[in-house]
Parts: sequence; C-alpha cells; structure tokens
Amino acid sequence: MYDQNSMDAYTENPKKQMIIKIIDIIIVTIAFFFILYVFVMNQDVILKTIIGLMLVILAIIYGSIKYESRDTNYNVTNKKIRKLVLLNDRGVEIDEWEIGDQTSLLIGKSSADNKADIDLSGTEYESLINYEHAVLNNVSGVWYIEDIDSVNGVGLKKAHKRVKNRIKHENPYPIGNGDTIYIANTRILVK
Repeated sequence: MYDQNSMDAYTENPKKQMIIKIIDIIIVTIAFFFILYVFVMNQDVILKTIIGLMLVILAIIYGSIKYESRDTNYNVTNKKIRKLVLLNDRGVEIDEWEIGDQTSLLIGKSSADNKADIDLSGTEYESLINYEHAVLNNVSGVWYIEDIDSVNGVGLKKAHKRVKNRIKHENPYPIGNGDTIYIANTRILVK
C-alpha cells in the first residue's frame, strides 16, 4: 500500500542528505578561512572582537536550527495510543475519542453524506476544517497521520519539541504519545 519512502516520512533520500552534507562542508571551510584571516593575519583588536561575537551568535543560531529540524532521527514510541483528546486554546481537554482496535480514522466534519470518526463539527475553528481533512492509519502497530489535500493543512508538533511542522499532502507521518496534531487551528493531543 505504501512504499518505504512514503512510510518513513522523516527519512530524507540519500541524494538530498549528500547535498546537505556538501553545503555544510563548504560553510565550515569558508568559516575556517575567514576565521584564519581575521584572527591570525589581521591585527585589529576591535575587528577581532566584533567578528568573534558575530561568529558565536551565528553558530548558536545555526546549531539551534539544525537541532530543531532534526526530525530525521525521530524514533516512534512503542507505547500504544489509546485515545485522542481535543484541546481548547488554553490546553483544557474538551472532548476525547477512544481508539480501541481501529486501524483507520477519518478526521473532519460529519455531514449527511460523510461520517467522520473524529468529528470536529462545533469546534471553534470549524469553518477552517474540511469534511475529509486528515486520516489516521495504523500500519504494523505504528499510527500515521496523512493530510487529505485539506485547504488549511495539518500540522504536527512532536512530543518534547517546540516547533510545529506542517505535514505534506499524501505523505504519512508517524505519531506517538504526547504529539499534538493541528487540524487547521484545532489541537488534538495523542495519548
């Protein structure tokens, strides 16, 4: 049903990884020669101080960006997901859905023609949610979320991460306990 690349959405293809490594090597090489010029060949103390501070700030920014975007090393938790919890803007639980033994759940809004398993009708941001917004699938004991070409998108904030990432259309992403799913602006906590 899924090929290996679409199932492991957090693993980048080798060609892209190689290009990123080459760019990193080029940046480090340029920085090395720049530092060599400023701190060894140049005698201006003020220039050394200013450039030194700028390099420290850039290194901190670069390191934090690399650290935050390192979702490629994400390990899916093996804890069984029991339920999904709807949160309001203050983080208070306002509704929940038991997963049980289900293998697929439709997230959206119910209508006469369509029944959503996770029905977000009546929520604060209902107008931003499609009738068929996203789907959760259980494959070999791991739950994946997939955007079904929604207008306002699906976001995912991994447990213990600060950054919310928008998931790509028709690209399943693994979810685990403590993750937060964003359906438009509506938050659903995975437990």
